[in-house]
Amino acid sequence: MKTIKRLFGLTGACFALLTFGLISCSNDDAINGKGQIKLNITDAPIDQEGITGVFITFIGIEFQKDGGPWQTAEEFEGPVTINLLELQNGRTELMGDFSAGAGDYSGLRFMLDATERGKNASNPGCYIEYEDGRIEPLFVPSGAQTGYKAIGEFSVPLNGTVEITADFDLRKSVVKAGASGLYLLKPTIKVIVNNQAGGIKGNITNRDTESNYVVYAYESGTYTEAESADPVGEDVRFPNAKSNTGAEENGDYMLAFLAPMNYDLIVVAVNSEGTPTVVKIVPDITVNSREVTIVDITLEE
Repeated sequence: MKTIKRLFGLTGACFALLTFGLISCSNDDAINGKGQIKLNITDAPIDQEGITGVFITFIGIEFQKDGGPWQTAEEFEGPVTINLLELQNGRTELMGDFSAGAGDYSGLRFMLDATERGKNASNPGCYIEYEDGRIEPLFVPSGAQTGYKAIGEFSVPLNGTVEITADFDLRKSVVKAGASGLYLLKPTIKVIVNNQAGGIKGNITNRDTESNYVVYAYESGTYTEAESADPVGEDVRFPNAKSNTGAEENGDYMLAFLAPMNYDLIVVAVNSEGTPTVVKIVPDITVNSREVTIVDITLEE
């Protein structure tokens, strides 16, 4: 009888192990399944006047799952050159739909055709174009071997699709290197999961027709007058703005892909000489996921 009990216990244990193994395998299969990443690109405007295009050539895209090794997006067909200045006020460019393992991702990076500083840039893949047709190459401090990482996390659902947008902030990404006159590319990129983001849009009235207008979004309570001070070296004005956008000729503006929180809007007029002046602060605007908050702004006459 004892033997039978032992055998029964052994059989039960084996059955439990087998069942657990099957469940584990089933869970592993689910974890190791596939999903899709739909990747878009957007941009915030650049500070420098007289620039009509900032062209960036992408030669590769990589993803990082759970802090593991970087994985190449095999479906990406490069090189692809995009004028990021055309992607403002919520406009985006689709980079592609990419197959990826289901799970949590901590990294996204772009491989760029950019010239390392100090090397010949006779046919640059990344460059600035001016109103008069002149072209200036964009140099990178350390080449593009390791790519440029975007900040942000996202999850790929099993047999589903996550749509994300990589927001290049050209105002912070393109800097003039002091007396050398060279433009350096130091990409500042954040990743936004589209269905978690909100936005702010509206119209600016009583504008000076001789000025251009930029709207900066700050986390409520974080803006100070020091933000608008003349930058030192390769720094920029309004360094801690979460996002910014230029108003259209009719005064319309759109701050897209914002994280849900409260924002202060800083409205800046830029005159014909490129000098910025803060002309209005609109405090405490609430942004919710998947909603666009309407904020029309009337300037003082």
